[in-house]
Amino acid sequence: MPRPRKIPLTKNLNNSKTQAISLKKLAAHLGLSPTALSVVLNDAPAASAIPQETKDRIFEAAEKFNYRPNYFARSLRAQRSFTLGVIVPELSDGYSAMVLSGVEAVLSKEGYFYLTASHLHRDDLLAHHPQMLAERQVEGIIAVDTPIRFQINLPVISVSGHDRIKGVTNVILNHTQAARLGVGHLFALGHREIAFIKGQDFSSDTKIRWETIAQAARKRRIKIDADLVTQLEGDTPSPEIGYLAAKKILARKKPFTALFAFNDISAIGAIRALQESGLRVPEDVSVLGFDDIYAAAFHNPALTTIRQPLFEMGSLAARTLLQRLSEERVKDGADIPQTLTVEPEIVVRRSTAPVKQKNSAKSKR
Repeated sequence: MPRPRKIPLTKNLNNSKTQAISLKKLAAHLGLSPTALSVVLNDAPAASAIPQETKDRIFEAAEKFNYRPNYFARSLRAQRSFTLGVIVPELSDGYSAMVLSGVEAVLSKEGYFYLTASHLHRDDLLAHHPQMLAERQVEGIIAVDTPIRFQINLPVISVSGHDRIKGVTNVILNHTQAARLGVGHLFALGHREIAFIKGQDFSSDTKIRWETIAQAARKRRIKIDADLVTQLEGDTPSPEIGYLAAKKILARKKPFTALFAFNDISAIGAIRALQESGLRVPEDVSVLGFDDIYAAAFHNPALTTIRQPLFEMGSLAARTLLQRLSEERVKDGADIPQTLTVEPEIVVRRSTAPVKQKNSAKSKR
């Protein structure tokens, strides 16, 4: 699929009041036909027959006279919208924001616009938003941590999706490796009494993340005490849900020297609960997060976490969707990858430390 070359929106430096010029007037100025300009500016296949010197003249003039392509007219001619839809749980959490940044970085370079819709984990919005985006003529959809509960009539890329659905490509983390890194890190520091905070039922990663963590613990012969396991409740993106989850564990009066949280937001909330209980992090309890959102490095103490390459996952989703759009316009039924996997890494900061003898959460109470 030919990519439209973007026209800089800078104005003529010699005249800051220069107004945008029409395609017809720009063509007249250059002594060329409007069709020739349209072919070059939209990077259409026929542009290959136009000399490079002429192309350079066209782009220089377009920048000089502040020419702005009429994308609406272009869409009508091409019978395309050059617009994609992105569905996220909500926009204020670090996870969705970082994935969306990766999506935007790719689409902005490729001359595409995108519409974003937040479903807030509501069933009515999960059903409504895909239909709304389709009615607005998006060419494909990127679903971020969002269950696919709609009919697949467009190319769909699911970030952190684990269901095998025809026509949907899942961009996922290697959770087995992530669990090995997290459990292995705590094990190497001497921790054997480890508390765990699981994700909410509605999160796409909750089941696979817990299964792989439990498997990694068994391989290390770490016994998981049910009293040291709790689950996040509620759909707020606030650290409060991690705070409340940690409070539940502390109330059970069982000793633990480390806590492995479902994500960074809940880890930050858990640290607050531990500190209010008179426990120091990491001297008394080490805390490990997951995701490596922007706030993780700037929390006090800076959070040790499993880095999920969220920006890269968003970029990969956008590139894959554009590739699918290109292939489907060339040939019907192009091969669609079922799964694309990215690798995690552990980022060691100051919230984890070696365990001390007789140093556990219980000993401070």
